[in-house]
Amino acid sequence: MGESKTEKAQKASWFAGLKAEFDKIIWPDKKSLSRQTAAVVAVSIVLGLIIAVLDVIIKYGVDALVKL
Repeated sequence: MGESKTEKAQKASWFAGLKAEFDKIIWPDKKSLSRQTAAVVAVSIVLGLIIAVLDVIIKYGVDALVKL
């Protein structure tokens, strides 16, 4: 039930490959990251407001149709 040498070698090469791939990542700078975060928050708020307005319009429309 112990690990064989090939299993340990596979794990070591897997971690080496993972580290090699991780080193290829180009991390954004603070300015770019903050601009992208602000854009995501702004778009989320705008879409939330659009969905809320559509929800109210549909609610009153269905209520009006039910009362007929």
